[in-house]
Amino acid sequence: MTQAVPLLLTVVVMAVLLAILHGAILLFNLIPAAEHIYLEIRPVDVIVGATIYLKTAIDFAIFMGRLMASNPGWRNRVAIEIGTAAGNALGTILVIGLWVLFKNIDILLALMVLLASLVLFELAHGSLEHFASWEGKGGIQKILYLALHRFLDGINRATKPVLSRIMPDLGAKLKGQAALPWKKLLIFSASVPFILGLDDFAGYVPLFSVINVYGFAVGVIGAHTILNIALFLSPARTIQAVKNEWISFLGTVAFIGLAFWGIAETLRIVGHALGR
Repeated sequence: MTQAVPLLLTVVVMAVLLAILHGAILLFNLIPAAEHIYLEIRPVDVIVGATIYLKTAIDFAIFMGRLMASNPGWRNRVAIEIGTAAGNALGTILVIGLWVLFKNIDILLALMVLLASLVLFELAHGSLEHFASWEGKGGIQKILYLALHRFLDGINRATKPVLSRIMPDLGAKLKGQAALPWKKLLIFSASVPFILGLDDFAGYVPLFSVINVYGFAVGVIGAHTILNIALFLSPARTIQAVKNEWISFLGTVAFIGLAFWGIAETLRIVGHALGR
């Protein structure tokens, strides 16, 4: 029962979100002079959408493992499933809507990617506690831990004034220190895929010119469902894996790398906009 309910829910939620996506596309197509989106599903478009989304699979799995660990029980898993699926789908629909209405949104994309980079640095900082024991082990492990800690402390001092205004409780929740009430867990879960996927937005829009947007969005929603099923099939193993010191270390490095990539993308987008 504890496994069946969340897993069955993933399929039901996906069907509901695909229906919402279909309705949103119909509404977008009613906008005068807007880019028309064909309601057809081609395998290549679905595969491209799924591939783009799954680029965030590592950081999503790490984050969800922490969230599941601090909020155990199948009811909380239901909140996490509904929230993350809704956040992923609605974020994708939002990007499509922006593309339909504003074909030239480079600066907006740059702001989104920059925000994603700042959040990724905070995700990296939250991972430090999971291999804090390295400080007492000495050798290369102590050097790596202290180097990352000092670097991320400096980054967070600079970014905290911005992030605290956008998401005041982000730091505590990312560290998994507090169990959230069901409704707050649902709302917070909805923000997770949107935040972690912000760095993909810059890659979404250029693709819309060469693939069918509808099929692409179906791929994104489907990939999220597959990823959620894989996570929820064995919550205990997911949580155990996430708490592994070396996995936490690699996750921290991955977050930092993605953050710097996002900053580079921000500069590229702004440079392209100013060069027009």
